[in-house]
Amino acid sequence: MNSGVQQAGRGRWIGAVAVAVCLLALAACGRHGAETKPPEPGDTAVATVDDQTIWASDVKREAVAQGLIAEGEPLDVSSDLFHRVLDEVVDQKLLAAEAIKRRVEDDPLAKRRLAAARERILGDMLVEGVVDQAVNENAIQGLYQEQLKLAKQSQEYHLRQILSADQASADTLKKQLTGGGAAFEALAMEHSTDSATRFNGGDLGYITADVMPDAYAAALKGAKTGDVVGPFKTDAGWVLLKVEDQRLEKPITLDEARPQIVRFLTYDQVRDLLEKLRGQSKVKVLIGPALQGAGADTPREPASAPQTPTPTVTPLGPSTAESVLHGAPNGGPPPKPTLAKPKTSP
Repeated sequence: MNSGVQQAGRGRWIGAVAVAVCLLALAACGRHGAETKPPEPGDTAVATVDDQTIWASDVKREAVAQGLIAEGEPLDVSSDLFHRVLDEVVDQKLLAAEAIKRRVEDDPLAKRRLAAARERILGDMLVEGVVDQAVNENAIQGLYQEQLKLAKQSQEYHLRQILSADQASADTLKKQLTGGGAAFEALAMEHSTDSATRFNGGDLGYITADVMPDAYAAALKGAKTGDVVGPFKTDAGWVLLKVEDQRLEKPITLDEARPQIVRFLTYDQVRDLLEKLRGQSKVKVLIGPALQGAGADTPREPASAPQTPTPTVTPLGPSTAESVLHGAPNGGPPPKPTLAKPKTSP
């Protein structure tokens, strides 16, 4: 591995040292010897650093924090990824332990960073606990049933089409369908000019009227299953349709809707918790509103700010609450779940 890659890797670890120091300092009180009790059921000890035990869950948590795996995704202890992250966790513990020996935590700046890391950890644990308690199967089922009652079921048509360049060609094909007993699929494959559907017999699948071009929806009014409709003119040419089937649109299943429901409920819980806490506290912002672009009145760094370059420390990632509240596009809330299936137009 070249030095540039090594430095990039070390840079990622530095951002977690503050948290590691904080946790080591909290855990040091009253502990003697290596931990032998797994912190989580089924956890496995994977390494020790002096009197500190590193558990598989510690490595997985670090992999999640770095975005290497998703929350809840398994991480095989025999994999290269696990061993790479394990090495980083070992380095974090070594650096943190040495920082404690050197009493780095007595530095005023270190105290502020440790306090910020502690607040972030406690805040995340509070949010995760509130969400775990509130976003349960009953809540998910309840919102799904609520939306199921509100869902509007549209009429779906299973259609086949033949697209012709002119009306005369379309009229000839319709006579073959209605009087000559020709198969719609065969004529579509042979004569349709629509390259997207001709090779599957003109099959458009199930479509609702609200996503069809107006000419299609108008032609299908009153049509029954088995009818051949048209020809009618569209921007692409002259169209013949066959109504293979009609049914009420089916809403998406609970399993399909679950991720959207969980995200919505999670946002709701975090927002309500923060609104309640802000309502119970006195929060006063001591600076003016955000400015659009830098200008003469833009607040500057205090005079006491260091004028010489300082080592760059990888900042901690967003808190759980920030990720939930600002993770949606444009920072807005996630939309309320809808049980309509994604629709396509011909």
